Amino acid sequence: MATVVGLLVMLLGISHGVKPYCDGRQDGAQCYGALGGTVVLQLMDGAAENSTYIWSIRTQRIFTWTGKGVFGNVIGNRSSFTPSNGTFIINNLNRLDGGNHTLQIFDSNGAKSEQRSLQLTIQVVETYCDGRQDGAQCYGALGGTVVLQLMDGAAENSIYIWSIRTQRIFTWTGKGVFGNVIGNRSSFTPSNGAIIINNLNRLDGGNYTLQIFDSNGAKSEQRSLQLTIQAPVSSVWLVSKCLSQGEMRVSCSSEGGDSPQYSWTLGGRKLNGAELLSGNNESKNITLKQNVSGTLVCSVNNHVSRVFAEKMISTCGFIFIECISNGTYISQWVLKANNTLCIEPVTTEDHFLLIYGLQVAVAIILLSWAGAYIAWKKKTERSHVPWQTRY
Repeated sequence: MATVVGLLVMLLGISHGVKPYCDGRQDGAQCYGALGGTVVLQLMDGAAENSTYIWSIRTQRIFTWTGKGVFGNVIGNRSSFTPSNGTFIINNLNRLDGGNHTLQIFDSNGAKSEQRSLQLTIQVVETYCDGRQDGAQCYGALGGTVVLQLMDGAAENSIYIWSIRTQRIFTWTGKGVFGNVIGNRSSFTPSNGAIIINNLNRLDGGNYTLQIFDSNGAKSEQRSLQLTIQAPVSSVWLVSKCLSQGEMRVSCSSEGGDSPQYSWTLGGRKLNGAELLSGNNESKNITLKQNVSGTLVCSVNNHVSRVFAEKMISTCGFIFIECISNGTYISQWVLKANNTLCIEPVTTEDHFLLIYGLQVAVAIILLSWAGAYIAWKKKTERSHVPWQTRY
């Protein structure tokens, strides 16, 4: 078998995904971002080097850009502006990032040529959990809101004590809620038996206990639930790399997110073993076979979020060749640009013709051998016949 001689090209591609995107090129655009997440704002097609751009929120200037670069970015530790494509990215969004943003554009003479605004709304992730069964497992998003269903409704002649670990959070009687230590960010609704906790932090996670006492003060029931606080996944991106034999190595990376889980689809369906050289549908890193192409999507999720990134992938410039060269049968993947093994790779049709030709050649050889054998046999038989009979 001949060897591939030539340059092996390494190709690298990156696809950014699921950072929420908003087109702010039209005045008055309405944009949204998730608390703690990332947003990509399309401010223009691209920044002109002879113009000046001032980006502000409410009355505060965020940054100024000229052809010499960005100046005075007050949130530079978590944002970036890309002049070539006119996008502004804000990471780790907080509530103060929400509001009316304004872009002012000045020409080379310092005259204002345009002004546009957009409204950015920061949304809070809200989760729901049914805690009416003892031992319920609940999840809440860091910085978000959780709704815990504790009962169908509170009875006026009963007393309810809600605690976390060893600390009492509040007591409810028919007269109302008393001593709520997180009252500034929580509320209890007796009519539907739900407690809402806003602006969740890590300390809100843990084992909660609900004790119910009847009108005589005797404990009639006690239930608990476990609340786990998870940071939501904020963004995902794909990195792909072609390997030496045309396989493609793809990595799925994410920002933020506790206990992320991964899943892959190709063209809207799950990846299968026939398309994978290594990894599986739940791996962070996979290796695809040489002939795999299409829209590849990596989804990353935990109990409070789900985001994804997609990338159109194609083969790495390799082709599968199959031919006979100098009497040697060749069948392998090679880099098309450097292929010297088979000048004209055998197509599927050629492959069948090749096999058919070989079969015909074998049949002709067999028939020739059979004809020669029959002639020899007859000659041998005749040699044993008496001379008088032969003539």
